Amino acid sequence: MLQMNGYQAKRSQYVQDAVLSATPAGLLTMLYDRLLLDLARAGAAQEAGEWTVASENLLHAQDIVGELMSSLRTDLWDGATGLMSLYAFVRQTLVEANVTRDRTKTAECAEVLEPLRQAWHEAARTGQPAAVAPSDHDAPRALGVLGIG
Repeated sequence: MLQMNGYQAKRSQYVQDAVLSATPAGLLTMLYDRLLLDLARAGAAQEAGEWTVASENLLHAQDIVGELMSSLRTDLWDGATGLMSLYAFVRQTLVEANVTRDRTKTAECAEVLEPLRQAWHEAARTGQPAAVAPSDHDAPRALGVLGIG
């Protein structure tokens, strides 16, 4: 058991270091990756009738969407208003998926967000997403929504 705790502590430190040293674009892709992981876990838990696990993952996904909303720079990009509306829709749909235990709503959110996740990964690779990426000072807050710290 001690070995596992030591492993977990090392892994947590590694992930924390990765988040704190990530570029804003890298942080954005980490948030999207974790968001889609939460939705996959929630969907699987809903299918299995594991409502507590589903709820935990849906609540965490809502936290991530909230972080994405708070870091979106609407003053730097014309498309930000549309993206903000999409985030609001996803957050509301996640609430509904949790309250009604509706797997289809969880899947709908994943279907909407997956193409965005892929687009942000591509934009990060080419150095594009500055207007929609969390800034360097958002990294400590992102630790919490990524499940660290």
